[in-house]
Amino acid sequence: MGRITRSEAEAAPCLMDLDLLHPDPDDPSWLRPVPPSAALARLVQPLEREIQDRRAMAMGLSSTFEPFMAISAQDPSTTHAITVLEGIHRIDAVLGRATAECSQELLTVQPGGGRSEHTLSTALNRVQPLLDRGVRVRTLYQHTVRHSPGMQVYLERAGMDRLQVRTLEESIERLIIIDRSVALIPARQDRQVALELRHPGLVEYLATVFEQSWARATPFGEQVPGAQRRDGISGVQHSIAKLLVEGHVDEAIARRLGMNVRTCRAHIAKLAATLGSGSRAQLGFLIAQSGMLDEAPSADGEGASGAL
Repeated sequence: MGRITRSEAEAAPCLMDLDLLHPDPDDPSWLRPVPPSAALARLVQPLEREIQDRRAMAMGLSSTFEPFMAISAQDPSTTHAITVLEGIHRIDAVLGRATAECSQELLTVQPGGGRSEHTLSTALNRVQPLLDRGVRVRTLYQHTVRHSPGMQVYLERAGMDRLQVRTLEESIERLIIIDRSVALIPARQDRQVALELRHPGLVEYLATVFEQSWARATPFGEQVPGAQRRDGISGVQHSIAKLLVEGHVDEAIARRLGMNVRTCRAHIAKLAATLGSGSRAQLGFLIAQSGMLDEAPSADGEGASGAL
């Protein structure tokens, strides 16, 4: 076999890295090739050793967990009844797998205002395959999404004859129920932690809550009842007035009605102007004095897109 100089080998440093070239014992300034079979054996040996070590570790873990597996097998009700999911990526991964396996019905509650184009596109990619295979999909939003241009496009692309959507003024927190066998709910306000629920009793309870809200909601294509009252105070301003009297701050009111804080404060200003109020304290007094809260509360489709 021949040999090459070190300068010639500099163009292909991988030859030295893979032990395919070794210094010539007679003259170290030259390099001699190593048989590929010998180089391969040296490279594979540590990998095989690592595989053996990991296989031994796996067997050890299996032996350690075997008694616990036997206990859970005897009591299936304790297996994965509640799973804590941390991090938006893990939550999305679990949701994606569970949704892909949905075969009968998908129920979702999506509180808040208008959705971004990216959010709606992601939702469409997730829902479209379900609709194509005949899964019944029902979603509850808040009235504020009715003024979101992206929402109308989303519904048209999904097919309003297949995707059932209704809206409420106030909504419960985010909720996803898949085939009435698994539910996902947020466990923290920033939605970085969620709970995956598989306990039949919990899932059925949440499904009942959904059905009660669905019965009170207005189909997306229908007019929201009581959008404008005869006294010039809109339905959303009536709802804000009720929450003001109850002592809620602007941020809490905006969150409950699915709008941003600036829009909420604009409605409060209009309400104050209508009632002739010059201060927040006076506004509460005038709301109570007007008797407007004695009437049946009405819903409203007004509002601006809020944060997701």
